Amino acid sequence: MDFDIIIVGGSFAGQAAALQLGRARRRVLLIDAGQPRNRFAQSSHGFLGQDGRAPAAIMTEARRQLTSYHTVELLEARATEARLISGGFQLSLSSDRDITGRQLILATGARDILPALPGIEERWGISVLHCPYCHGYELNQQPLGVLASSELAVHQAMLVPDWGPTTLFTQGAFEPNADQKAALAARGVTIETRPVRELIGSSPHLEAVRLADGRTVPVSGLFIAPQTAPASDLAEQLGCRFDDGPTGPFIAVNEGQETSIPGLFAAGDAASPMANATLAAASGVLAAGGAHHALIHSLSSREARNER
Repeated sequence: MDFDIIIVGGSFAGQAAALQLGRARRRVLLIDAGQPRNRFAQSSHGFLGQDGRAPAAIMTEARRQLTSYHTVELLEARATEARLISGGFQLSLSSDRDITGRQLILATGARDILPALPGIEERWGISVLHCPYCHGYELNQQPLGVLASSELAVHQAMLVPDWGPTTLFTQGAFEPNADQKAALAARGVTIETRPVRELIGSSPHLEAVRLADGRTVPVSGLFIAPQTAPASDLAEQLGCRFDDGPTGPFIAVNEGQETSIPGLFAAGDAASPMANATLAAASGVLAAGGAHHALIHSLSSREARNER
């Protein structure tokens, strides 16, 4: 085998896993295509010790620290195919190179499927947002909106008023029932049933939204819950089981981040319904521990068989 453990994906989860395994002096390859989910955000918030830093800066520093571990190899490439082989896994890379590893960690992330609304993509991660804990504080209690794509928007609209006066735009996705209306009213949330048709303001910033009836509603930030999909099909190629999350499928894992395929682990947004830097890094640590234990067990079993 070329490596003890291969990690695909070099954002928070992947680098956290590589750090643990490098410190275990295992031969590790970290493959990264350079397209992290957080590349649209100007800063990362709520991540202990890194609050306010750009995600790219955090990753650059983490990569620099990884280079001090001589058993860790970093490779800029895209893993395009994955296969189960005797004793481990084989990956084909975009560089026309095949590599093998005894254990595999997928930290391949998720991709966001944004609503079909003109101007939303260029504002994504700056004034159109998904997480008030990550970005709400910086909006300075200005008027905010929640753009519904399902009934789950009620949960989001109940939270957002802590960061500013809130309007829930139902977009025809659902009709709040009496209990939901009462709960939202108690939080001071305005319910607007006319759909949003236009985002107003000098992009990437936001000043207001225009409704289908021509009215404008001032908002400085618009929270959405986009549908999500795996950013890579490697887990599907390998036959992993998936669970259904509130916004889309994610790789099913156990408490040690092991998938339904023995020796295959997954971490970060690829294996969680919650997108959060701290949780992603923590799951990378768990996946590293699980993969390390599985590696030791497999090598010990092989040695025991050879001695018979």
